[in-house]
Amino acid sequence: MLFLSLQTGFAAKRDTAITPADARIDQYLPMLKGKRVALIINQTARVGSTSLLDLLISKQIDVKKIFVPEHGFRGTEDAGAHVDNSKDSLTGLPVISLYGAHKKPTAEDVAGIDILVYDLQDVGVRFYTYISTLEYCMEAAAENKVHIMVLDRPNPNGFYVDGPVLDKSCKSFVGMQPIPIVYGMTVGEYAKMLVGERWVAHASEVQLTVVKCANYDHNSKYKLPVSPSPNLRTMAAVYAYPSLCLFEGSVISVGRGTDLPFQQFGCPELKGKYSYSFTPHSGFGAKSPMYEQKECFGMAVGVTDEEALQQVDRKFQLKWLLAAYNAYPEKPKFFTPFFKKLAGGERLEEQIKAGATDTEIRKSWAKDISAFKKIRKKYLLYADFK
Repeated sequence: MLFLSLQTGFAAKRDTAITPADARIDQYLPMLKGKRVALIINQTARVGSTSLLDLLISKQIDVKKIFVPEHGFRGTEDAGAHVDNSKDSLTGLPVISLYGAHKKPTAEDVAGIDILVYDLQDVGVRFYTYISTLEYCMEAAAENKVHIMVLDRPNPNGFYVDGPVLDKSCKSFVGMQPIPIVYGMTVGEYAKMLVGERWVAHASEVQLTVVKCANYDHNSKYKLPVSPSPNLRTMAAVYAYPSLCLFEGSVISVGRGTDLPFQQFGCPELKGKYSYSFTPHSGFGAKSPMYEQKECFGMAVGVTDEEALQQVDRKFQLKWLLAAYNAYPEKPKFFTPFFKKLAGGERLEEQIKAGATDTEIRKSWAKDISAFKKIRKKYLLYADFK
């Protein structure tokens, strides 16, 4: 089976000492023998150069169907794009999209299935929708008495916790639970928290197995071997994404339609405020990008992986958002309604409009972060960051 390869390459090699759970075949294969299996996967579900699907079929596991999240089976679809159900051309298995109006598997979808196996590479950010897909799949599994297995993966942003905590009044597919923007957990740890805190519907009925990674802890800087979505093509973009994605709820472009998405930001109206510029074009991962063929002025956040990591400095950064807002000439037009969903509430937008400083804004979410960290500690499977 062909999978999307990394578009521009991660600068550093993958840390071979860290082993995602799907490569620990002896840990989970016995639990799948004789079971009717459905996979929740995309292009990131690989063991070396082999897809998890092909691996399990070669081991005579009875795989019945495939569920796929946002961006589709091969991870090539634009953010928010409609993805149709289909069949895998090599195996003939049905491929069911869990996006758009069909985010949660139905009873019909899981009929005849004994176990759902979730293997998606997350990036540890609240509004990255793979954890929302996980929650819906756990809920569907509980309702239909189906076991769910999470093949855990390292979190490339798992070395810190920061950002505003979601207000449940702003719950949406880009934020379903009261967690910070950067929550510092693997998907396995997060799944355990959903059950333990009774945040997932029918939590007491969830039959959950988490297969752990090997040699990972929350001090690790894990280099992703495969791009998790079309516009996170480098580790620099993965590191900057938690902070820059809030621009998606504004008039500012994050560089979709360029070679450096989520490594820069800007718009035409900032001409004269910034000398750096870029021009979006329609292409892979951005069929009709914001400001297509218009020169945007702004800032490059991190061209190299290490530069972006140093810029982020183990924090959810407000400095770029505040700078762009202060420079933008028509401030009433700066934010769109989507900003509240990404931010997880109305307070951040109100604070920025009122002229609050970085320090004042951070102080306002400190209590919520402290409370979340106490909850988080209960569900960690790996040594925490220092």
